[in-house]
Amino acid sequence: MATYEHLCALAGGKDLASRYLSMYCPPPYMSGCSQIAWTKDAPSLIRNYDYSTRYFEELVLKTNWLKPVIGMSDCNWGLLDGINANGLAVSLTFGGRRITHKGFGIPLVVRYCLETCSTTNEAIEKLKGIEVHMAYNVTILDKYLNFATIYFIPGQENQVTFSPIGTNHQEEITWPDYAAMTKTVERRNILEYAVTNPFEPKESMIAKFLKPPLYNTAFEKAFGTLYTACYDPINLQVSFYWPGKMLLQSFDSFEEKKVSIALKASASRHLAS
Repeated sequence: MATYEHLCALAGGKDLASRYLSMYCPPPYMSGCSQIAWTKDAPSLIRNYDYSTRYFEELVLKTNWLKPVIGMSDCNWGLLDGINANGLAVSLTFGGRRITHKGFGIPLVVRYCLETCSTTNEAIEKLKGIEVHMAYNVTILDKYLNFATIYFIPGQENQVTFSPIGTNHQEEITWPDYAAMTKTVERRNILEYAVTNPFEPKESMIAKFLKPPLYNTAFEKAFGTLYTACYDPINLQVSFYWPGKMLLQSFDSFEEKKVSIALKASASRHLAS
């Protein structure tokens, strides 16, 4: 609350800004995304973020509010994914349900998790009772290689699974057209096979995230891969990938810079860090 109240004051202390920053019952927003808690040769939480370039803040943020956190900013102080100094990494995907309900926007929940939790078990206990306004899958990995994926279901009890994978559906397909358009089942099958394949190293896993169907180029339909993130809970660092480019940041060495990213031949974006 102290952090929230300080941010509201910085934004002018008025009702509209305070409601926005609370992220309570925000408008619906959907993304694509694939993610996996990789615990084999080089443990990492690896994810693709698929969304519209128009609503992407393009900002990697390092903060030290309740504890040091590095993550991809959303809604000004929320996070799409991130890692804290305890080696806890978290990321989100849309859960593929059309229902909405009273609850918080998921970027604030990811921020809350990283600011207040140190381990996967602690995160499960704190998050499983939080109401979220839309369906999301949140995958968690800590430095002890414990992982979980929580299914946030609006208006229902959240489900804790010990799956290392999240795409854009939960236990079953409830929105067939969306599932077909995003290839959520096909993407999940690729990730499940990689988890069970003893000969799959992290390097080839990252390469898969940079190629279809995990990597998407439908930017005009708000479903293009804006970045691939690889959070390392052991070495407390994150690598961001794009075809032909990589950005490394860590708690010990975080450099403020702007990076130009070519998402497709006719467009480029600037990522601030």
